[in-house]
Amino acid sequence: MLCIKLADSLGVKIKSPWVAWFKAACFPAVASLMLTPFIVYKIFPPEIKHTEDAPVLAKTRLDEMGPVKRNEWIMLGTMLVTVTLWIAGESMDMSSVIAAMLGLSVLLILGVLTWDDCLSEKSAWDTLAWFAVLIGMASQLTTLGVVPWLSKCVASFLKSLSVAWYVELLILQAVYFFIHYLFAGQTAHVGALYSAFLSMHLTAKVPATLSALVLAFNTNLFGALTHYSSGQAAVYYGAGYVKLPNVFKLGILMAIINITIWGVIGTPWWKILGLY
Repeated sequence: MLCIKLADSLGVKIKSPWVAWFKAACFPAVASLMLTPFIVYKIFPPEIKHTEDAPVLAKTRLDEMGPVKRNEWIMLGTMLVTVTLWIAGESMDMSSVIAAMLGLSVLLILGVLTWDDCLSEKSAWDTLAWFAVLIGMASQLTTLGVVPWLSKCVASFLKSLSVAWYVELLILQAVYFFIHYLFAGQTAHVGALYSAFLSMHLTAKVPATLSALVLAFNTNLFGALTHYSSGQAAVYYGAGYVKLPNVFKLGILMAIINITIWGVIGTPWWKILGLY
């Protein structure tokens, strides 16, 4: 949603963004989801491959938890309604912010959450503050002319190479992807560079919707590049099962594999969808 917001500020209007995202990403995403576990299993096999006691342990834990409780049913229903409103909100003239606030209000009113629970989520408040700052900074960089100036400089350089727009797309996407080594987290990367790189794509005459979506897809794909590249990567590394050198080796290897999967499967699919 942050990418869509920044794209909109540059005049790239994506109609029904949730549907557009799903249609463009479905085939390459499913392929990545199916192939990634198999590839990682082959190149970095686990030390323990058979866990006969795991089903028994899982059943014991489920028995300890008991049946699904009232608050859990309410949480499930609220999440389904909120996500539905988030996806279909545009047709109902409802913003994603209103959908999220409605879901939170229901949980508070029905006692699933308390305000103290909300206040204790420090990481959520931290993210909210950073989102506001980063969106503001990105918008001001565009307003003050920094992003257009940088885009024209890069576009002029690419033009001097006398290459087709799809080659320019590959160059810009590769730079955007691997520069993530310099960023701790995806939000900071998007806030700092998404607008600039999308503007470079537009100046280089790359199709607008294709540029906006592929940049957003890459923002997801580089989440496993390092142990600090995303919040979830930090959690996985923090578990202590994988050593740091292996994190970097697997990160770059799977990054290249995922880029290849998305390029091979996504390119013809996006052509069929008319994105270029």
